[in-house]
Amino acid sequence: MGTSIVGLGMTELGRVYGRSPRRLAADAVRLAAADAGLALGDLDGLLVSHGIGGSPGIELADTLGLRDLRLLALVNSYGATAGAMVSYAAMSVLNGSATTVACVFADAPLKPKQSAGSAYDRAAGTGPGAAPGKTEWYGFGGMTAALGLRSVNSHYALAAQRHMARYGTTSEQLGAIAVATRRWAAGNPLAQLREPITIEDHQRSRWVSEPLHLLDCCLVSNGAVAVIVTSADRARDLARPPVHLWGWGQGHPGHRRERGSDFGLTTGAAASGAAAMKMAGVTAADVDVCELYDCYTYTVLVTLEDYGFCAKGEGGAFAASGALGPGGSLPTNTGGGQLSAYYMWGMTPLSEAVIQARGDGGQRQAPCTDVILVSGNGGILDHHSTLVVSPHEKGA
Repeated sequence: MGTSIVGLGMTELGRVYGRSPRRLAADAVRLAAADAGLALGDLDGLLVSHGIGGSPGIELADTLGLRDLRLLALVNSYGATAGAMVSYAAMSVLNGSATTVACVFADAPLKPKQSAGSAYDRAAGTGPGAAPGKTEWYGFGGMTAALGLRSVNSHYALAAQRHMARYGTTSEQLGAIAVATRRWAAGNPLAQLREPITIEDHQRSRWVSEPLHLLDCCLVSNGAVAVIVTSADRARDLARPPVHLWGWGQGHPGHRRERGSDFGLTTGAAASGAAAMKMAGVTAADVDVCELYDCYTYTVLVTLEDYGFCAKGEGGAFAASGALGPGGSLPTNTGGGQLSAYYMWGMTPLSEAVIQARGDGGQRQAPCTDVILVSGNGGILDHHSTLVVSPHEKGA
């Protein structure tokens, strides 16, 4: 028996105001159930993800009026949470703990008349080395904070700098990822940013934390996305084409940002990707489409290397070749990703994978979607999840 994603629910995304994370999450779960042709009462499992703007909490079950649940949990691996939730849901279905599980992410960090960056100011204390809910730093994290590395941007900039120093990766190569992603976003009516950009635009965009320009960095968005997981047998009789789960994996390397570590050079994608592809019975050469967690352009580059789509150190040249954009050999982040479409943590790549597998991509539909790889990245390259999905049942 296999497992499948059978429902996808997406609220309005972007600068959407007036709804709390819990209300947004409830709307997304209702939309996902309707998409699958299910009643809310058909759900016997609910997994809820935290966000930077607050969590819907497991009280979401009461908001939805769900009763007699067999699986209920709040899950947080930061940007790796979506892939983790889906794998937990699939395992619960396979072992009989539950039959129909909703997985939801909701966030509302944006406030009217306030900058997107202020959302992260309010979330201070949630980064590496910070005590939960406080701006205190402890242990080795205190040293990096004293040196000025106090933001997520600065830590990813450090990772990108190390990759550049080791392999000769250039800012223009990172810019090629931003340009390709924006080209895909032009075909996505839900994307927040759809105007074309060039390498020159990327290079002219302001520094956020060198070597990262503004166009190297993801959006901040309000909204919610939910998916529903059930058995492949049941999926055949539901309203929409199922998206079958072939494999999953996680990787949590625990890199310290100190001499001798591999921080910035390799990520948890190496372990989670190998596990997911082994379970699915595929290799990188079999993958038709990638939906990768792109909090930064650099994250896409290093993830491609760790998954084996190119050799270590060759991610920059691979991106600059045009392989990732429309018409390229490896369509990547076909909805515009988090750089140009919307930032819903790991639900951004997962939702686009579902859209592509169903053939609902419209102008941005990839030519072949037999095997789709989905990644999630959390913390500062601390956590990783990978899913392999397909419109076909495994072995069919």
